[in-house]
Amino acid sequence: MAFGVSDEWLGTFVPIVVYWIYSSIYVMLGDMNDYRLHTKAEEDTKNVVSKRTVVKGVLVQQAFQIAVSLILFTFVSESSGGAIRPQPAFWVTVLQFVVAMVVMDTWQYFMHRLMHVNKFLYKHVHSKHHTLVVPYAFGALYNHPLEGLILDTIGGAISFLISGMTPRTAIFFFSFATVKTVDDHCGLWLPGNLLHILFNNNSAYHDIHHQLYGTKYNFSQPFFVAWDKILGTYMPYSLEKRKGGGFEARPIKKAH
Repeated sequence: MAFGVSDEWLGTFVPIVVYWIYSSIYVMLGDMNDYRLHTKAEEDTKNVVSKRTVVKGVLVQQAFQIAVSLILFTFVSESSGGAIRPQPAFWVTVLQFVVAMVVMDTWQYFMHRLMHVNKFLYKHVHSKHHTLVVPYAFGALYNHPLEGLILDTIGGAISFLISGMTPRTAIFFFSFATVKTVDDHCGLWLPGNLLHILFNNNSAYHDIHHQLYGTKYNFSQPFFVAWDKILGTYMPYSLEKRKGGGFEARPIKKAH
């Protein structure tokens, strides 16, 4: 008897598997002291939450993510009468991919910025993510469940619906977005990393935001830096070699 797995099921669970596989690669690479944006001592002293707690927090968020994703795909399937949507031409798929990236960036920029501007939301919701002053790969989705629901899960649903992509395209889009998010929090600057080459929004850019001096800047995530530049929250930086090994992202003072 043939066994088939639907695109909706894959679109729900593959990004979660990708999250743990990709972040595990960074764990297996070890300390990588020559490429770290912070020393191991900084990670141990500045981060006030254990890695066990981080894993539990991420799993809780992913449980919410699974529930909302299955509800969304069920709604889309029922609205189309249960018919399998044909995959459009390649150029249409590419366009949908780009639209989804722009929509996700827009949603996350404004929601992320709101989490910082609103003192109640920052104190009771978003500050949980910033307990990781020194980010690392599998802590990328360590958020308050409400933040994970608003920024990531709802943001992903809106990107999917507005772009008009099929569930099959969604498998690749959400997996790519997951890889990008993990990479932005990896805490490393690796030579030849294509995501660092192709995107100005990268691990060093996001590291600035995680430091005390950068919490009012670099809200953009996970792809572009456009909204930061348009709305004046862009903090440029220089990447300097640190004595003893590794790199340091240093903010460049903006001219007024």
